[in-house]
Amino acid sequence: LLVGILGISFYISRQLTRKIIRPLQDMCHATEEFAQGDFSVRFPVTQTHNEIDTLAESFNSMVQEIAELVEDIRTEQHNQRMTELRLLQAQINPHFLYNTLDTIIWLTESGEKKEAVSMLTTLSNFFRTTLSKGRDFITIAEEEEHIRSYLEIQQFRYHDILEYDIRIPEQIQQYQICKLTLQPIVENALYHGIKNKRGGGKITVDGKIENGSLIFEVGDNGIGMTQQELIHLRGLISGEVMDEEQHGFGMANVQQRIQLYFGKDYGVSVESTYLAGTVIRVVIPAILEPIS
Repeated sequence: LLVGILGISFYISRQLTRKIIRPLQDMCHATEEFAQGDFSVRFPVTQTHNEIDTLAESFNSMVQEIAELVEDIRTEQHNQRMTELRLLQAQINPHFLYNTLDTIIWLTESGEKKEAVSMLTTLSNFFRTTLSKGRDFITIAEEEEHIRSYLEIQQFRYHDILEYDIRIPEQIQQYQICKLTLQPIVENALYHGIKNKRGGGKITVDGKIENGSLIFEVGDNGIGMTQQELIHLRGLISGEVMDEEQHGFGMANVQQRIQLYFGKDYGVSVESTYLAGTVIRVVIPAILEPIS
């Protein structure tokens, strides 16, 4: 009788372990995975309609709802960040516009009407690309036209110190790029490289496609940066350093927009040697259709 009772007790214990304790242990493990951020975790429902199944269905439903809420929050934060960047982006051009209009007025008052008309036409082309009918993505050809217009205008003002050469091959002209990706970098090369150097300087813009990525390099033979200045600029671009005077603001804006669209594998990098010059490298994926 005692052996029989022990056998029955052992059988009941095994059944309890299989039907109650082990599922609860599995659910605890699933809960730990969920707590660590795995929103794909689900607990199997056996369709026996017992309390464990009810608990499993509730758990799965809760995980699904939280995953959807988190995704909604991420989407909202992304949209909000993109809106902020677009507003900041709109602040890049005003001082350039004011200076250009001052130059056009000066040319007109000096009787140099042909130069004034030419500069005004170039300015119109520049802002046509800037507006781009509200598009965030334009072709490489349009981006090249944009930086060429910018440099032509600046050559009116800095003809004695500025030369430039744009070398972007035809085979990549129809690929897509975030609007205003290269122009802020070219502007940085002029104002922080060429203008701070004694004598003339040159800005070069090169582009190529390599292993599914578009690679652009904006170089200048300006004043360059010390190691401390270079570290500071890299910190501004990565967002690790804040600068109340907003030095490097344009390039930081470019970096954030690229990584919001394409991820951390893409973006802006800088190499510079003091008294020799600077090269800024931009890497984005090669895409033919704009990202919505």
